[in-house]
Amino acid sequence: MSAEELAVDPLTAAQRLLGAILWSGPVGARIVEVEAYGGDPAGPWHDPAAHSGRGRTPRNAVMFGPPGHLYCYLSYGMHTCVNIISGPDGVASGVLLRAAEIVAGHETVRGRRPGARTEADLAKGPGNLGSALGIGLADYGTDVFDPGSPIRLELGRPIDPARIAAGPRVGVSSEADRPWRVWLPDSPAVSTYRRSPRAPRIDESA
Repeated sequence: MSAEELAVDPLTAAQRLLGAILWSGPVGARIVEVEAYGGDPAGPWHDPAAHSGRGRTPRNAVMFGPPGHLYCYLSYGMHTCVNIISGPDGVASGVLLRAAEIVAGHETVRGRRPGARTEADLAKGPGNLGSALGIGLADYGTDVFDPGSPIRLELGRPIDPARIAAGPRVGVSSEADRPWRVWLPDSPAVSTYRRSPRAPRIDESA
């Protein structure tokens, strides 16, 4: 189990992360929904919707590798979204963690997410996942395969592709219909699909 398993194309990396356990201190979360993103025009997976879609900047530098590091950013100025970098070193790509099932540290998570109505809601949605795990901007660049890291990733066996669903991405105005959001449909923690109002209507994007 190493970062080299994520040194692949974005969609393959996204599928590989399903079912993995992300540990942050005492909290463990089983990843059940993710979204893949590519990179800049010079790379093999140009993706205008990615933060790296226009090239390297100080903000997105970690997206260019090596794989297995965290890219954290604020959504709407308050919610930390957590991405795990994928692809070969030097090639930008990453996977946004959209939802997870809490498998350890429930009391800690309930203290962080007092408004969650059910267990399934504790880490449903990317901002809630970041809050549940206590991950913030200070964790940018963390190596999740370093045994001494406070945030660690445990990859299990690959999920059978027949158990994985795929569909359009959430919250992006460009390339919204690229089927790079993948999830485990048998999990109640998977978030509800909400198409960005800035994205073309489905009948316009055909």
